[in-house]
Amino acid sequence: MEVRLQTGALPPCRHAEEHRIAYRSMRESDMPFLAALYRSTREAELARTFWSEPEKQTFIAMQFQAQHRHYQAHYPAALWLIIEQEKTAVGRLYLERWTSEHRIIDIALLPEARGKGAGGAIVRDLMEEAAGAGKAVSIHVEKENPAMSLYDRLGFVKREDKGVYDLLNWRADLKMPAG
Repeated sequence: MEVRLQTGALPPCRHAEEHRIAYRSMRESDMPFLAALYRSTREAELARTFWSEPEKQTFIAMQFQAQHRHYQAHYPAALWLIIEQEKTAVGRLYLERWTSEHRIIDIALLPEARGKGAGGAIVRDLMEEAAGAGKAVSIHVEKENPAMSLYDRLGFVKREDKGVYDLLNWRADLKMPAG
């Protein structure tokens, strides 16, 4: 599986460093971690199936590879980052900075890193960076994703209904949320 090299500066960590978060570029050797991370985001769906574990593994591998190829093909100038906490991989952040907005292509944390404020801190840093450049921040979020409440608290609004996903937008001219 191809891994495209990143371009551009790493995102700021003003808020994220409070959670001991740092970023590094994705490497080919990260693919097993990224596949396991992807699976962790699909466990609720898999639990509703009657598939055997090998069937689940096959399905997840296929879906992860398809998603990875899609992201790499459609976001050629993106940053492909591994989120680390105390030098241990805990997530991924894929980000592309466009002329008018910063697109969070994907952000995901392992289950043990969720719900502790790190994700919100990362997104606030991205919002502040975009605001400083006079840009918006956007992200596609599945309607049933528990993180939807985080984006709501941070002031993101639905820009477009994309079926299973909503395209959310935060404009740099809006007031930054507290915290």
